[in-house]
Parts: sequence; C-alpha cells; structure tokens
Amino acid sequence: MVCAIELLKTPKLKDPILIEGLPGIGFVANISALHLIKELNAKLFARIVSASFQDVAITADQGKTHSPINELYYVKRNGKIHDLIIWYGNTQALTTFGQYELCGKVLDIVGSLGSRFLISIGGYKKNDVQKVPVIYSAATDKETMDEILTLGTKIMTGHIFGLAGLLIGMGKLRNMKGFSILVETRGMYPDPKAARFALDVLNKYLNLNVKYSNLDKTTKNTKKILEDFGIIRKISEEKKTEDQQMRWFI
Repeated sequence: MVCAIELLKTPKLKDPILIEGLPGIGFVANISALHLIKELNAKLFARIVSASFQDVAITADQGKTHSPINELYYVKRNGKIHDLIIWYGNTQALTTFGQYELCGKVLDIVGSLGSRFLISIGGYKKNDVQKVPVIYSAATDKETMDEILTLGTKIMTGHIFGLAGLLIGMGKLRNMKGFSILVETRGMYPDPKAARFALDVLNKYLNLNVKYSNLDKTTKNTKKILEDFGIIRKISEEKKTEDQQMRWFI
C-alpha cells in the first residue's frame, strides 16, 4: 500500500494540538476545518495521497484537475500555550487498511512536531434533530472526558466509525490524549448549523474567538467540492444504504 507525503516545510510549533476535519456525516468536520483554516489564516505544510483514496480526477474550471487529497495546515498562536495543526481533505481512505495507514502516517508527522493532544470532529446521524442539537463526545481518558463535559457535551456511547473514532483510539496507543466532538445532524448533506456547534466547542476549549459571518460561504465551498467529486449526487441518485455509499462516514 502506498501513502505518500509531500512535506512542504517543517514548522517549529509549540505543543501543537491536532484538529481532524475530514468528510463525514453532515460534513460537519469538513466545514469546521475549512472555516478554521480560512479564519485563522492557517498555512499549508504537507500534502498526503494514498492508494486507498478514490481512483478519480476531476476537471474543473479552465481545465484544472483536482484529485483526492489530504492536507495539513499549521497555526502559530502568539501568547497561547498551544499552536494548532489542522487536518483537512476531500476524502477519507476507502479501506480499513488504508484508514489505519493514513492515520498512522499523520500521527507520525504531528508527533514529530511535538503534538500530544488530538481533537476529532464528526456528525452524529439522527432523523429528528432539535433546534439545539445534542453534542456528544468521547475521550482517551477520564480527566479529558470530565473537562470536555463542562463545555456542554454528553458522553457518546456506541461506535464511532471512520477517522473521527480511529484517531482517538490510535492516539491513545501512542500515549496521546484527546477527544471527539460529534454533533447531531440529519445526514449526508453539508450542515453549517451542526458545524457551528462544533466550532462553539472548539472556541471555548481553545479560546479561538473564531467568527461565523463567513460560515455560509465556507459551506458553499464545501458543497461545491463534494458536487465536483460526485459525492452528493451519488447519494441522491443511487439506491444504496449510507454504509455502502460512504463506509468511512461516522
């Protein structure tokens, strides 16, 4: 299996926290990560491609092609205890082996930069979502769990599929701490409301002070990327279960 990394630079970071934002249910993580990248003026430092990504290239405006890819961005925060690393991409790996390989490679990179804390984001599918959606969380340890519960989340019970769950589990095996943020959402289409609630938790926990005035624009950008890759169109056209369509979703 091939998981190739193009390291554009090696930033010097202060005890960075990794924030995962790959596509999943409601694209909550994807929207949240892209919004953070734009609002915090994050800098790209690594690109990752995997043989487990979709075998496709999309031709966009003016003939430019786009391929499945993951990227790592960094944010230096003057006067703060932690810098940030944001893991963004237009896909997860499509096989179990590929997911483990991809997650392991990213943990190798962020670990070499001093990261010891991880935050994953995702959506929690529910047909009936209240005006104020419930936010669930899981953590690597009781101390972290108790801390994140003070921000208004509830304990997640059951399975967390995809990178949102795998990252926390693999991080724990490497003596990293962390937690997941899972926001109730109706399903497969970009949900800016759920993303805003995820960002609320990050704002409080990391003292980010990220604004939401451009969140709708971020959502539109995310939706365009998904449409270009045929992800949204396939969901509406094909008569398959969600697990079959996107088995890396939460």
